[in-house]
Amino acid sequence: MSKRTQQIAVPLISVLLGIVLGAIIMLIFGYDPIWGYEGLFQTAFGNIKNIGEIFRAMAPLILVALGFSVASRAGFFNVGLPGQALAGWIAAGWFALSHPDMPRPLMILCTIVIAALAGGIAGAIPGVLRAYLGTSEVIVTIMMNYIILYSGNAVIQNLFSKNIMRTTDSSIYVGANASYQTEWLSALTNNSRINIGIFIAFIGVAIIWFLLNKTTLGFEIRSVGLNPHASEYAGMSAKRTIILSMIISGAFAGLGGVVEGLGTFQNVFVQSSSISIGFDGMAVSLLAANNPIGILFAAFLFAVLSVGAPGMNIAGIPPELIKVVTASIIFFVGIHYIIEHFLKPRKQEKGGK
Repeated sequence: MSKRTQQIAVPLISVLLGIVLGAIIMLIFGYDPIWGYEGLFQTAFGNIKNIGEIFRAMAPLILVALGFSVASRAGFFNVGLPGQALAGWIAAGWFALSHPDMPRPLMILCTIVIAALAGGIAGAIPGVLRAYLGTSEVIVTIMMNYIILYSGNAVIQNLFSKNIMRTTDSSIYVGANASYQTEWLSALTNNSRINIGIFIAFIGVAIIWFLLNKTTLGFEIRSVGLNPHASEYAGMSAKRTIILSMIISGAFAGLGGVVEGLGTFQNVFVQSSSISIGFDGMAVSLLAANNPIGILFAAFLFAVLSVGAPGMNIAGIPPELIKVVTASIIFFVGIHYIIEHFLKPRKQEKGGK
């Protein structure tokens, strides 16, 4: 089996094994997995509104996953995506609420740029520390998640002006000029929350694919990820590449945050924990083996599982069990070397035996 075929087969087998393991767990607890999965998929694809919700859920996952893929290609595990996404959400939301009369095209452009800048700055900090001090990006980004979470909550509660706050913990909704939801998309999908974020996500896939495969910077990112010392010897600046890759990673996470914030919720509010799209986006990228095109399909799967999960109630199955299925899929992705071992053809022994 060729390497390219393996890259496609391993995620598919991981998904299948995850679904099977989820079914086994359902059986252990006395539930009917066939009925449960039937309810899940019937709910996800049963009406046009839920199909719209699938595309709504896909958009932030795609953008966050793209950010994770860039950092991973450079050899780093960016665990700070939830914080970077939240930074983009809060910064863009604050701007939108503070300028309610700005023309819609300009407002959308400004919120996109501000979210990318906020996420990029949040990503640059661990990048600079890694490049110049050799600190672990995993530890720093985990810490940054908490710093951004609690600092963001303090900003919302204490620095947002009173006229844009609905309660002490939640802002008013942004105006129609800042909302990523549009009437024609809503009408097309029976009033679902699908928004222009899905188009931003598709553009993001094209940009990251082109960056990684057709540009000098993309080549440097992949080279540093494979061997930073050899890259330095070849004349590349590993420090510059590390910082740029983390900035790009954070910027796309910030875009995922603003799409979630102004597309799904349309306001800003205090978070009790790190936002889920950050960690889910990592899982999407891992399932897709950090391939921008594969991220589209992985995000679609995760969105289907998320939107369809309430349908498992039909079989009396707690929808939280879908998290077990998701975790199982990621588990099998994580042990892909074992799956690849069984996919590789056995080499013939010497002497033709």
